[in-house]
Amino acid sequence: MKRAGRWARAAALVAAGLLPAAATLGASSPELAPRAPVQDFVPPAPGSYALPPIQRVPEGTVLDIDGRPQPFSRYTTGRVTLLSFMYTYCTDPIGCPLAYETMMTLRARLLARPERARRVQLVSLSFDPAHDVPAEMKRYAGRLADPASSLRWHFLTTRSVAELKPLLDELGQDVSVEVDASGQATRVLNHMLKLFLIDARGRVREIYSTAFLLPDVMLNDIETLLLEPRAP
Repeated sequence: MKRAGRWARAAALVAAGLLPAAATLGASSPELAPRAPVQDFVPPAPGSYALPPIQRVPEGTVLDIDGRPQPFSRYTTGRVTLLSFMYTYCTDPIGCPLAYETMMTLRARLLARPERARRVQLVSLSFDPAHDVPAEMKRYAGRLADPASSLRWHFLTTRSVAELKPLLDELGQDVSVEVDASGQATRVLNHMLKLFLIDARGRVREIYSTAFLLPDVMLNDIETLLLEPRAP
């Protein structure tokens, strides 16, 4: 599907010499800083292009940082949402740490305008419910999960890989999964980094891979969705 503004993203990919890369656990030394892609173009202004719907976000059940089961739709509707799948212990500099730094940058820019921030939410959902239990997600989130913030950031996990996997499959999030002797899913081993931009109606409108984690572009995409008529 072609979209206005896509040529600019492709230009950034070529200019930066980057390709989307799998974030494999333990692939890089933890002391390496996230390697952000280079942006050397001016992105189109918000509202000057369209982001057609790609798909609906699937239904499912997740756990909040207090261990309470919640419908996944609670965190993917009502506001413009930026969703990232992650591990709390990932150290790949072009994996989860890069996604985290990008989301932190966007958070700071959005909070500069609280009236805009209140219409957006960030969501981090763990790939590894065996390790990233609610208490671990709460520790990892720290003050970022403050419910009083004008920009909410939700840190979620699931009760099992069995409950997580349908969400990954329906969103097209590529992963490999470890199974036990009986063939039951146990842990997700590695994944292709993707962030999903979701409108207030629960529709995916853009998917960012490693080479396209460009805060200026992503912020303009968010503002483009905020300019659309609000969902009834």
